[in-house]
Amino acid sequence: MNRSNVTASFDVVHPILDIIVQMFALLTTGRLMGHLVQQNEWKSILTMFFVFVMIFVISNRAANIYNNTLFFYKDRIIRRQSMSFMVAAFCCGLVYLYCLDRSVSGKFLMFFMVNSYILLLLEIVIFRNMIDRIINRKHVPRCVYIGSKDSYNKFRYFLNKTPLMVNEIGYISFDDDNDSLEYIGSVSHLPELIRKYNIDHVYLLQKREMDIKRIQQIIDTCIQMGITCRVVVDIYRRRKAFSYNSSIGTYPIMTYHTVSMNTQEAALKRIFDIFFAIVGIVLTSPLMIITAIAIKLDSPGPAIFKQVRVGKNGRHFKIWKFRSMYVDAEERKAELEELNEVKDGMMFKIKDDPRITRVGKFIRRTSIDELPQFFNVLSGSMSFVGTRPPTIDEVEKYTNDQWRRISIKPGITGMWQTNGRSTVTDFSEVVGMDVDYIDNWTPLMDIKIMFKTVLEILKLKGSY
Repeated sequence: MNRSNVTASFDVVHPILDIIVQMFALLTTGRLMGHLVQQNEWKSILTMFFVFVMIFVISNRAANIYNNTLFFYKDRIIRRQSMSFMVAAFCCGLVYLYCLDRSVSGKFLMFFMVNSYILLLLEIVIFRNMIDRIINRKHVPRCVYIGSKDSYNKFRYFLNKTPLMVNEIGYISFDDDNDSLEYIGSVSHLPELIRKYNIDHVYLLQKREMDIKRIQQIIDTCIQMGITCRVVVDIYRRRKAFSYNSSIGTYPIMTYHTVSMNTQEAALKRIFDIFFAIVGIVLTSPLMIITAIAIKLDSPGPAIFKQVRVGKNGRHFKIWKFRSMYVDAEERKAELEELNEVKDGMMFKIKDDPRITRVGKFIRRTSIDELPQFFNVLSGSMSFVGTRPPTIDEVEKYTNDQWRRISIKPGITGMWQTNGRSTVTDFSEVVGMDVDYIDNWTPLMDIKIMFKTVLEILKLKGSY
């Protein structure tokens, strides 16, 4: 990001306020519970307090709490700051257990945490907006909006939900509009209007069909007169996409995306995958050995079946499963196409598939055939929870909308596996469930799907 604007959206007031509140919490705790602490223990307590506050503020910054261009309802602020508080408290607990003298009073620390959290809630609910208005009331910029009346009303609605404080003078239209009370003139008279109303900021509400040269002229006029100009980009209006602003050097970047995970969440999901893949391999290794022996005794061929599947955004990888079919299954697939139970042939499913071996029927019904995919998860080609990994020939039939279901890593289990599994024969329903997962992903959703998967396996339903 360009050095001159790297902190343009950073709110200095609120991190300072958070630090002051935590200091007040420590002081009041010391006042009320100081008799529990020996004189030589205060150095350890102050060390822990420093760690707690530092991690709390950094976590809030990562959660965009200190970004003054984003708007959050109070419940969202409470939720995000509570998460930061828990992270800081957890790290503080690790310091207490492994780095400091355990003689420090645990009761004192617990009282501090409770006191700190109560004061944090009071800060958010009562003092946050009050202090904003006290500090900023003498420095509120006078601003005008350039755009249509509808754009003006919509943008003003969102702006009023942000911490930003502006003195709204009115709006300037691209054409004359004398019917509105807020209307103060046409953009053709912008220099005169800036002089007349002592304008500090101009918000240009871009129309999607607006000529880029016209936008440049308005910006040039503002820059020439030393006025801050903010361009509100309106070039895309589909509601399926998330968006965020950034910059590379002096170039502003507007990013649209559909995958809800950010970098930190993707890292958390990967850690989750590695941990549970290792646990899964360790716990099921005896079962996998027995299964491999049973497959070899039941029919000729390898115990492990490898097949090229399609992963994230079309990447190919080899999926590993226990072989549940005879070795000539792929060659016989063509002659069974007319028996496919999935509409449009977008997936291949037959209830009593003649290619499945005796052991294969059992391991499919109990999902034991999926166990080698723990190694796919460990290697990074798959995730524990995701979308069903399709075959190459299936993906070749995808429409643009259906391609979206492979915009994340495929998973051992997912929404389809826990909501009917093989009984769902309409591929559009499968895509709908996968897209719903992609749009609404949270770590909690992954945990819920894993529990539901275990229940579905125990029921022995929908698997063939």
